[in-house]
Amino acid sequence: MSDRWEGPTRRALLGSATAVAAGAVTSTVTGGPAAAATEGVTGSLTGQVPALWREFTRTPFTHPQIPYVGRAGQRAGAAHFPRRPVVADVRAYGATADGSADSAPAINRAVAAAGRAGGGTVLIPPGTYRVDGLIHVGHSNVVLRGAGSARTKLYATRSLTELIGAYGSRYGGDKSSWSWAGGLVWFCPADRFAALTAAIRAKAWPFEGWTGNERDEWETLTKVEPARRGSWTVTVADPRRLRPGRLVLLRLADDAGHTLLEHMAGGGPGPEAYHWNDKTKLTSYVPYEWPVRIARVRGRRVTLERPLPLDTRPEWDPRLTTHVKALTGSGVEGLTLEAVETPQAPHLLDRGHNGVTFQCAYDCWADDIVVRHMDNGFGLVSASACTLRGTRVAGRGTHHPYFCREGSHDNLVEDFVIERRTTAAPAGTQLHGINVEGLSSYNVWSRGDMAMGTFDTHRGMPFANVRTDITVTNNGRHGGDASAGPLFGARFAHWNIRVTNARAGLMRIDGLAPCSATVGINEVTEFDQIDVPDFSGDLHSRLELYGTSGTVRPRNLYEAQRELDVQRALRR
Repeated sequence: MSDRWEGPTRRALLGSATAVAAGAVTSTVTGGPAAAATEGVTGSLTGQVPALWREFTRTPFTHPQIPYVGRAGQRAGAAHFPRRPVVADVRAYGATADGSADSAPAINRAVAAAGRAGGGTVLIPPGTYRVDGLIHVGHSNVVLRGAGSARTKLYATRSLTELIGAYGSRYGGDKSSWSWAGGLVWFCPADRFAALTAAIRAKAWPFEGWTGNERDEWETLTKVEPARRGSWTVTVADPRRLRPGRLVLLRLADDAGHTLLEHMAGGGPGPEAYHWNDKTKLTSYVPYEWPVRIARVRGRRVTLERPLPLDTRPEWDPRLTTHVKALTGSGVEGLTLEAVETPQAPHLLDRGHNGVTFQCAYDCWADDIVVRHMDNGFGLVSASACTLRGTRVAGRGTHHPYFCREGSHDNLVEDFVIERRTTAAPAGTQLHGINVEGLSSYNVWSRGDMAMGTFDTHRGMPFANVRTDITVTNNGRHGGDASAGPLFGARFAHWNIRVTNARAGLMRIDGLAPCSATVGINEVTEFDQIDVPDFSGDLHSRLELYGTSGTVRPRNLYEAQRELDVQRALRR
């Protein structure tokens, strides 16, 4: 099936903008027209509009502290997921809804049949389905749909270590990569999944991303001329292999002076003085690979689905390339995935009772999904433009409730919940939270309720990520090897964050993150894990409305940017 997507219609955009304008009529928020319009997203409440927001509305694609994330998520943040026709019912393939027998083979047969049909919905009716194996979705446009998270349950009895084998780290040591990879419901292109699991079984620990186990499965489509971060259009050397709707990789290689890494960190004296050469784990993450769809081709001018995340400077050899075959247009909806309850493993020794993971996936989604008693909850591994909506992590306690790593970009996690653990944490275990690492960029966590965990920026210098409109009991800790380099790159934004236990760590980031924004956070105090900035000198960070809670307008930075995006589209 075609991977072309034309984007929202003008009628849909107009309807959205009209609804926002109607909401803004009763708003008493102070500020200019852009501030008033975006207030309608979250209701007619009084509040304070920070200077940062006024600045951002003037330069939304190039602001020095706030990243533009208005196009994050599946189909650029579409409000509704595709409704694909039903092509299979798992009961017709032998699944039993009373938990009496292993239904994993039947579910996988139904999923495979949907894939052969070119896509469609696989129904899992109400009941409890025992699964002694993992569920793999390897074809595009396949949707796994339960009857609702309160009515359909998959009960997983085995770990990924039992099903696939031990998974060591390509960086050495005795760590288990199941501590941050893989899922018992695993979305990954069929060929990529086969190559990954074969490498794991052979103990040839792979790279996990868009260009294969050795990062050599790509070819150049065309070179790209210099352009600035925030540009929607680039000039290419040869457009003949490009077409609207095609998914490509923008590839940026670092140079000997590590000026690309400096650029990701915001540039200037601090990043220039930083010692990059011994950060071997970090330097293994470049070249930076950013998946993006082509929106339009006119001669050598190519318009992208999203604006450029970074400059394309000649010294970084910018080019558009191919990638492994992607998984697109697939999702999972309306079910609970529960593991047999076992004690949480010591830190970094997880056996792989993991929830739902998207890998080498683009424009995919999860909706109304609960994971319970898992080592790790929801994973984004070299995944981009995916949406996790209405997801919940529950049960005995989780190492990574959410992990976002290995160059994952432009994802949206909204309306999410991390429940308080139901059993005490065993000695030697670790709790992170909403994790981001490995040069992952332009991801959003929005409207969250975290009864435990933290904003786990896990080294590997992620940059340009947003956490907004979240209530958090900040009792987790971040991780990350020293060889993975800085905690933060440039343009992290924490906006309207309510910290119930007043712990500052990884919440207030104006003293840690370069070119960052901390806006609308209640008063917090340093204790427990205390970090120092990775970069020397002026961090060019901003702090506004500190000591407040819920007063900043707009309340939700992502939703406000979405409305600016609607207005921009209407003017085109």
